[in-house]
Amino acid sequence: MMVMKEEGGGRREEGGGFAPRSSLFPLPASLLLLPLAFLAVFYAWPLATILVRSLAPTGGIDLAPALAVLGRASTWTVIGFTLWQAALSTLATVLVGLPGAYLIGRYDFPGKRWLRALSGVPFVLPTLVVGAGFSALLGERGLVNQVLMSGFGLESPPIQVLGTLGAIVLGHVFYNTTLIIRLVGDAWARLDPRPLAAARTLGAPPARAFLEVTLPLLAPSLGTATLLVFTFDVASFGVILILGGPQFATLETEIYRQAMSLFNLPGAAVLTLVQMVLTLGLAVAYNRLSAAAARRGLNAGTGGARPRLQRVRGVAAWAALIFTLAVVSLLMGAPLLALVGRSLVGPEGLTLSAYTELFVNRRASAFYVTPAQALLNSLGVAGVTAAMALALGLPTAYVISRPGRAGRALDAALLLPLGTSAVSLGLGYLLAFSRAPVAWRSEAWLLPVAHALIAFPFTVRSLLPAWQGVRQRLRQAAAVLGATPWAVIREIDLPLISRAVIVAGAFAFAISLGEFGATALLARPDFPTLPVAIFNYLGQPGALNYGQAMAMSTILMLVCVAAIVVIEGLQPEDAEA
Repeated sequence: MMVMKEEGGGRREEGGGFAPRSSLFPLPASLLLLPLAFLAVFYAWPLATILVRSLAPTGGIDLAPALAVLGRASTWTVIGFTLWQAALSTLATVLVGLPGAYLIGRYDFPGKRWLRALSGVPFVLPTLVVGAGFSALLGERGLVNQVLMSGFGLESPPIQVLGTLGAIVLGHVFYNTTLIIRLVGDAWARLDPRPLAAARTLGAPPARAFLEVTLPLLAPSLGTATLLVFTFDVASFGVILILGGPQFATLETEIYRQAMSLFNLPGAAVLTLVQMVLTLGLAVAYNRLSAAAARRGLNAGTGGARPRLQRVRGVAAWAALIFTLAVVSLLMGAPLLALVGRSLVGPEGLTLSAYTELFVNRRASAFYVTPAQALLNSLGVAGVTAAMALALGLPTAYVISRPGRAGRALDAALLLPLGTSAVSLGLGYLLAFSRAPVAWRSEAWLLPVAHALIAFPFTVRSLLPAWQGVRQRLRQAAAVLGATPWAVIREIDLPLISRAVIVAGAFAFAISLGEFGATALLARPDFPTLPVAIFNYLGQPGALNYGQAMAMSTILMLVCVAAIVVIEGLQPEDAEA
């Protein structure tokens, strides 16, 4: 049997001759040309433009405008509230998600896979749909208030939840609980049960065994999941805008207000710089915690075989199951069901008028775009986004999957787009692409480019385990038989990772459908997407406008649910989060 050895610049075959290294490592440098060029033009350049506009607004270094913005008490109030609401939301999310993580990680039960799928639905939903769902359930015109007013003859809504800090926290818990359930649950599933069993044998009560054995082992993965939730809460835009209202200002909403309402681009640029520094610090911390988790063997795919799952028995297991089912059905399911129900209710009772009106141009204006056309716009942009994200993600994930420092450095660099807020990205596009020869800000293709950049890190994360799972032995056999590097990729790799490609594409498609932060800044009035149309209709008076917003949100939700069903259906039975 022929044995392969790495030697110098090539692979030596015992028995004679050398085969070129490129046969086994197909041109990683050339594979990265497109992704690196894309990141340079559509990520680094816009953010550099923000940096220049913040620190050199007149062409030379002038810190006075930036210091003036940072010297205002209102700026620090916005920064403080951004961090406070994110910390509060993250704490609530961890507390709500830990029982589900314990259940998913340690136990097996009928319907577990679909429970995971349903708990993951909120994460791919647009934040505007989340806001619309809670509005449909708990808003002044929501189902709960409508039922209470009708049942008790009340003249005003008795429940006032929207427009409060509690509504913001509730929205973030709804949106991010699945991160705790999946990421921490996967780490829990990989824990060696022997230390815990030894502690229990030595007489440690369950609470002490958890605090002194399980929790320290989970700490790195729990820390990464918590930091990821915190990062998303800091960069939250739609939830703050819809559930909190104008009385609450975070960095994201204030950047949007300065740029779009006050037309103060320099001031918005300074706030964006603050946001970039904050997210960069979070990205560095996340990278270090991820490395710590990997060293302990707790990251997905690094912990070896899973311990055998148990059947649900005992008070703790049943309590976790009941609590998780309640969270999924009440916290996550009720707003979505209320969204569907509210879209079917009008002043005259049950009706489909909100849906039929989506196709009608009652303004009789050539410049008016119907909601149905906005849906078609969103589907078209999402399709282009998915194709672009795959074109960028496939070679990037391939290079990262290969051993070496280049792959590790690229993997860490992908945290930067992941941590950059969509609103900051949209503002960077407005500033960077507003003058010739790159006056692209009004081009329709710039929208899917922005969406592809947002989906890019998620696409790579979806594809990376599949690339890593391709056996090197198959590539070696193809290379020995004379296959070119590109033939190896085409004939060996791509068929083996085809399911992961579909999953990554569906994920990018769903992300694009719901993207609102950058879209709110970049979408042209004659080419709105569905989230922009929903936001516009929610801000207009009248029952019909509100009903159309609910109908559009329902349609968007159903399309996103279809995407998550495709993703879960293509995952193997033991797939990790």
